[in-house]
Amino acid sequence: MNAIELIRQFLVDRLGVAESAVVPGAALAELGVDSLMLAELMFEAEDRLGIEIPSDQTPPKSVADMVAVIESLVPSKTE
Repeated sequence: MNAIELIRQFLVDRLGVAESAVVPGAALAELGVDSLMLAELMFEAEDRLGIEIPSDQTPPKSVADMVAVIESLVPSKTE
């Protein structure tokens, strides 16, 4: 599962967001993600992808920002 798929599945399952609304340019707040939901999304990414998001990570504002955070922490498949 890649980052955008994880985010999309999380938002559809937890918030009932339409799959088509979860696009890179979408603001997380406009999709209904508050600070608590963002923390849950980050924990979900950590659990599902085996990564650790630093506690001092700047909170992402958009789906693209969240994808960038996740992808920067996922080990490269070429390693």
